[in-house]
Formats: sequence, C-alpha cells, structure tokens
Amino acid sequence: MKISILDVLDISKDAVHIYIGLAIFFLAVVLWKKGRIDSACLIPVIAAALSMEVLDLYDDWLSLGQPRWAASVHDIINTSLWPAVIVTLVKIRAIK
Repeated sequence: MKISILDVLDISKDAVHIYIGLAIFFLAVVLWKKGRIDSACLIPVIAAALSMEVLDLYDDWLSLGQPRWAASVHDIINTSLWPAVIVTLVKIRAIK
C-alpha cells in the first residue's frame, strides 16, 4: 500500500512517515485534546508507527526471508520524531 501512495505522491518513503506522524499527532491534538498539546497525543502516533512497522516486518519476512530491523527502527523514528520534539518544546515552554 505504501508503494502505491509513493507512486501517486512522488515523495520519499521517509517523507511519508514524517507526514503521517505529524498528521496523526495534529489530529490527536485537535480531536482528542481539544487543541491542547500534551504528551498523551504521542500515543496514537507511536501506535500507528508500530503498527506500520509490524506490517513491514511481516512483509520483509515473506519477501526477503528475514526482517529488516534497522529499517523499521528508522521508520519509527521518522514517524515519531517531530511530534515528540513538539511535545518536548511545549513541555519546556519553548513554544506555546
């Protein structure tokens, strides 16, 4: 499914992970926390990142015969990094 999205959007796989992470984070902020940035908003981001990587690891196992752990960790970081940075900056009051 990710390959189909990448073909249509013509962006890198890393960018897709970053955009998905930010989109889920901002949806959680708006819908779940009513506009308040909170560390709880990272829960759906991390859940989505882990879910996507479970599917990728399974696909790697079927197609390559082994999981690509480093690629999965890289993708989890790409998905979760900027939401975590935003929450950290809010917590230390660097942004409101």
